[in-house]
Parts: sequence; C-alpha cells; structure tokens
Amino acid sequence: MTELLLMKEYIKGFYAKNEEFVVPVLKFALALILFFTINSRLNYMERLDSAVIVLVAALFCSFMPLGFMVFLCALFLLAHVYALSLECAVVLALVYLFIAVVYLRFSTNGHLILLLTPLLFCWHIPYVMPLAVGLFGAPASTVPMVCGVVLYYVLHYITGNEQTLGMTGSDSAIQRFRDVVTGILSNREVVVVAVAFAVTAVLVYLIRRLSVNYARAIAVLVGMLADIVILLVGDLVYDAKFSIAGVILGSLLGGLIALVMQFFRFNLDYARTETVQFEDDEYYYYVKAVPKMAVRTPEKRVKRINSRRPHQNARRSHGKVKTRKRV
Repeated sequence: MTELLLMKEYIKGFYAKNEEFVVPVLKFALALILFFTINSRLNYMERLDSAVIVLVAALFCSFMPLGFMVFLCALFLLAHVYALSLECAVVLALVYLFIAVVYLRFSTNGHLILLLTPLLFCWHIPYVMPLAVGLFGAPASTVPMVCGVVLYYVLHYITGNEQTLGMTGSDSAIQRFRDVVTGILSNREVVVVAVAFAVTAVLVYLIRRLSVNYARAIAVLVGMLADIVILLVGDLVYDAKFSIAGVILGSLLGGLIALVMQFFRFNLDYARTETVQFEDDEYYYYVKAVPKMAVRTPEKRVKRINSRRPHQNARRSHGKVKTRKRV
C-alpha cells in the first residue's frame, strides 16, 4: 500500500510540475488512438488511412480544445461512411444532429466522455464508463455517455452490414435510406444499454455522496450489480441477445478498473475520521471530516565524500599558514 501511495504522489508531483507539457502529450496520444481505431474499424476511404494525415490531425488536436478532437473524429467517421454509402452518411449526419441538440441542451463539458465511450466499446470494456461517470461526474454527464452509446451502435450496425449497404442495387435511394433507418431503430440492444448505463451512473453518483464510510467503494459495488441486473432483465424482456458471461465478466473488470481509478484520484483514510460541531448566529453545524490517505515522498539528499584524510588536510592548511607568516 505504501508503494502505491508513493507512486501516486510521484505521479501527482510530476503532473503538477509539467502540466503544460503533459496535457498536450496526452491529447496527442488520445487522438492517435482514436484516429487509428476509426481507420482500422471502418477503412472505407483509403485516402484517410495514411499515417501522415493521422499524425497531422493528432498534432492539431494536441494544442486545441477537446471539442476540436470531437469535430475531427466526426469528420473521419462521416468520410468513411460516405465512401461506403451515401444513405448511411445521411443517417449518420442525422444522428450527429440529434447528438448535437441533446448534448448542447443538457451538457457541454463531456467531450472526453463522448470520445471514450465508443472507444471503450471497441476495447470490450464499456462497463467501466457508467461507474467512472458516477464516481467523478455529475448526473448531466450521463448525456454524453448515452450519446456515445447511440453513436457506437449506429456505427456497429453499419460495419456489420457493410456488404449489403455497399451494394448499389435496383432499389431507390429513398428505399435504401428507409432500410438503414429501420435496421438501426429495430436494434433493441442500444436502448437496453443506454438505460442501464444511465441508471448505473446516477445510482453510483447518489451513493458516493452519502456520508458513510467507504461510500465510493459501496457505490462501485452497487452500480456494478445494478448494471448486470438491468442488462440481464433487458435481455429477457427484449431478447437483446447479450452474452451473460460477457456481461458479468465485463462488469467485474469495469468495477476493478473503477476502483483503481478511485484509488489514484480520491483515496480516504477512514481510520482517522473526525466529527466537528460548531455554530453561528443562525445554524448549528455537524461536520464529518475524513482525511485523504497520502504519504510524503522521500527527499533526496546528496552527501559529499572527501577522499583526503583529515591529517593530510590539516598538514596542508598548516603549511599554508606558515607561508603566509613568512610573507
């Protein structure tokens, strides 16, 4: 435990001293991961599948706000989908419009959540997102998370039916557009996942704000169980075809990752909890103070070692004194 706390303090100290350099590097790394993931998953427009274009775009994202990264990722996705089918591009543009209206109406500070939610689905660890949103966010943060869920499942439908959608048959463009919209709306899995993630995030948020010991760990445990129950019930009711083993193992892994994030972000020492009471002219206050668990990083001391012996130094200093007397 002490070694982990020391590592935490080293990381915090390094970030505090080099924040102006660390933040652009992290943005650059996130942009690289996102652009390479988009190109590897879709890969319909070969012009965008270039290391030079990806590096230049990631470099621009490193010095711009996260909203610019969201905009570039949306352009990458739309360009790839347009290369596959015009009807799919129109549907994706309508989804963008819906996300923009909902997102700007309820939340404008969830760019990172909107970017990470589809990415975690691609990495097969999406169940960590509602736990992390509940631990470190607010109820409004569920809006970009749900928007990310909708965006992922729209892209998942397009990539799963790319052969059918890419064919230019005798059907009219309007008919192909209706087929795409019907296929996306008939997917009940997206509704179940969106509801499960939203309920889990709000539940974790409410529990972690309670004045009880280990509230955040309890919130992660309850949220993990609630997510599993809602997904399995939704599978039974709507026949969403979830993998039971995948849901359980993914939720357990998400809970473990959330606890690790909690340790590095907000770790409390409940053994030293204090209750303070004071009053003013209008109210009487009961305050529960829980100190954060931290250790001091050891200071480096440089010790100079003189290889000369003490009597040699004394002789030299004595000789110097005699020389001065002669002069």
